[in-house]
Amino acid sequence: MSLLSDLVNLNLSDATGKIIAEYIWIGGSGMDIRSKARTLAGPVTDPSKLPKWNYDGSSTGQAAGDDSEVILYPQAIFKDPFRRGNNILVMCDAYTPAGDPIPTNKRYNAAKIFSDPKVSSEVPWYGIEQEYTLMQKDINWPIGWPIGGYPGPQGPYYCGVGADKAIGRDIVDAHYKACLYAGIGISGINGEVMPGQWEFQVGPVEGISAGDQVWIARYLLERITEISGVNVSFDPKPVPGDWNGAGAHCNYSTKSMRNDGGLEVIKKAIEKLQVKHKEHIAAYGEGNERRLTGKHETADINTFSWGVANRGASVRVGRDTEKEGKGYFEDRRPASNMDPYVVTSMIAETTILG
Repeated sequence: MSLLSDLVNLNLSDATGKIIAEYIWIGGSGMDIRSKARTLAGPVTDPSKLPKWNYDGSSTGQAAGDDSEVILYPQAIFKDPFRRGNNILVMCDAYTPAGDPIPTNKRYNAAKIFSDPKVSSEVPWYGIEQEYTLMQKDINWPIGWPIGGYPGPQGPYYCGVGADKAIGRDIVDAHYKACLYAGIGISGINGEVMPGQWEFQVGPVEGISAGDQVWIARYLLERITEISGVNVSFDPKPVPGDWNGAGAHCNYSTKSMRNDGGLEVIKKAIEKLQVKHKEHIAAYGEGNERRLTGKHETADINTFSWGVANRGASVRVGRDTEKEGKGYFEDRRPASNMDPYVVTSMIAETTILG
């Protein structure tokens, strides 16, 4: 095993100028992350300089078997914390050979919205709070929970310390550092209310980059849990009953909201979100009705509400924003399995383009 470890950790720059690029994309379910690697002649920092590639879409639920070729377009580059050196991770989206985005390519439409002059001039910032649950590998049950049983009730686990409270901290800390190494704008982590559940935050990040960075952060988490022999769940209600669900709260601001008088802009934006509540809920993740019950720090899925410092509302405005008269607000409705391309671009479209 020590020899295997030595080989895995080989520094390629000692022997060759070539690098490894891991191409990453989203599969047919909308949540299955796929990747494969290729050798490049040397370091690359501009995604437009990377070659397009293809994959078998019939094996990912994205193409028919008799016409299965799907083309990967490189869109963003990150440093690879696993291979290190000049090796890279490449976030891609997917197209037909004719150059049309395939139906599951959510990045394409998001990029169009973010490139709209009205949107880009507002410089939209996002902070995504991605919750997730670490699960035992062979059974669908959180780590640290007795098989077929339950731990003590919620209360001591949120931001808790100790082996009986902070379950899986080594995985979480490894992920935190891997994200920083990769160049992701991760701004923090914390233990969540349900034991075995954690959160990381990405942001503030502008525009389409928010989606790219959240997807790469998810990829890194999947890889680290793979190494650790546990599974990660983005299910919005992994354990039924009196346990908190998992969300992906989206903090959002525009230039107008961040400037003097921004609170009035925020209130008008929230009014626009209320009008489009059903459309947003439909796009905010699968199974969200199991989470948005009006309990466990959520609003009821059928009723839009907002308030200052209210974590039981659909949209929360912070005390600092109220005090300063400008800042940001938090859309608390998105589920943990939401697509960040969809959620971020939809919020911009509703609040800026109307």
